[in-house]
Amino acid sequence: MPVRPSRRLRSLRKVLLGVTGLVGFLLVWQLIPTLGLISPEYLPYVTDVAVRLVDELRDLAFWRRLGLTITAWAIGLTVATLAAVVLGTIVGLVPFLRRATHTTVEFLRPIPSVALIPLAVLMFGIQMQSALVIIVFAAFWQVFVQVIYGVADVDAVARDTARSFGLTRRERLSHLVLPTALPYLMTGLRLAAAVALILAITAEMVIGNLGLGRMIELSRSAGDAVGMYALVVVTGMLGLLVNLVFRLIERRSLGWHQSVRGEELS
Repeated sequence: MPVRPSRRLRSLRKVLLGVTGLVGFLLVWQLIPTLGLISPEYLPYVTDVAVRLVDELRDLAFWRRLGLTITAWAIGLTVATLAAVVLGTIVGLVPFLRRATHTTVEFLRPIPSVALIPLAVLMFGIQMQSALVIIVFAAFWQVFVQVIYGVADVDAVARDTARSFGLTRRERLSHLVLPTALPYLMTGLRLAAAVALILAITAEMVIGNLGLGRMIELSRSAGDAVGMYALVVVTGMLGLLVNLVFRLIERRSLGWHQSVRGEELS
């Protein structure tokens, strides 16, 4: 029982450090235009950005645009994850497929997703499907590679033991492959969630789909620096929320794993 107070103390210390860092960042931001280091025309005062942010939060149109961005992100991440889990499991379980696809994967994975924007626009025009092509392509590789490594990381002795005890293929998948691959999968999913959000906003900025990215681009073109920074802050808060949610999911699903238990005890 004496461990619980120490955990609470560590958690409180992390929160305080995070709040202190955020306050320090905001103070530095406010001081830069105040001291004339950068013109407020290009870096507005943080107080002005905060006021505009409050105004945006009261606007129903803002929430509609935010909903469109989240919808594209969620659909793209779901499609990419499902495809990556299925294909990654199949490839990871078959050594021949791993060797046969290695070069292809290493060729396709580094291709920047934004390079596919012209192709996506030609295929679907200025629609959500164009953004989904970019999101799915970027998020897919984050999960796919992790799943392959996770499935292939099954201990050979454990695999042979399962076979000697007569476990069926389904039982080996659920009791051997899944526990081994799950930490890899959760890491890939957390990375894919962040990448999918980045590409969702980028696609809206470049393609012109309605969403936060489009609002940022319109503010930039109109010379509305305060509005642009307010929307950028929103995207940062959204990214932080996504990371926290997936970190929580990862910790809950891997509470039995040594990586999470070691993090809690450290």
